[in-house]
Amino acid sequence: MDGGDVDGGVGGGGAFEKDEEAEERAELLRDRFRLSVISIANAEAKKLDMEVLEPVVACVADLAFKYTAEQLARDVELFAQHAGRKSVNMEDIILSAHRNKHLTGLLRSFSQELKGKEPQTERKRKKSSKKEDKSIPR
Repeated sequence: MDGGDVDGGVGGGGAFEKDEEAEERAELLRDRFRLSVISIANAEAKKLDMEVLEPVVACVADLAFKYTAEQLARDVELFAQHAGRKSVNMEDIILSAHRNKHLTGLLRSFSQELKGKEPQTERKRKKSSKKEDKSIPR
C-alpha cells in the first residue's frame, strides 16, 4: 500500500458519493435553468423581430443563474431566518422583489392564486393539530 491511499475507502467514501450526487444535481439544475432562459430570450427576441447572438443569450443565462443561485437564494434564506423560520415561504420570495413593484404585484397575485387552489382539508388539519398540541399536558 502506498502512502497516497491511507483511508482505503473506509469512512469517507459515503460523503464523497453524496458530494458527487449533489454536484450532478446542481449541474443538471444549472443546465435546465440555462436552457429555460435561452428559450425565453429567443421567444422574446422573436416577438420583437430581433436577432440575439447565441453568446449574448448564453451570457444572460449564466448571469441569471448566478443571480438566482447566489444572491436571491441567500436573501430569501436570510428573510426566513430573520422571521425565526427554518424554511423559506412565499412571503420571503415576495419580500425579495421589494425593489420592483410590478414584480411584487405579480408575485402577490400568483401567491393568492396558489392559496385559492389549496385544498380546504389541509388548512383544517393544520388548525386542529395546533389545538391538539395545546391540549396535551406537559
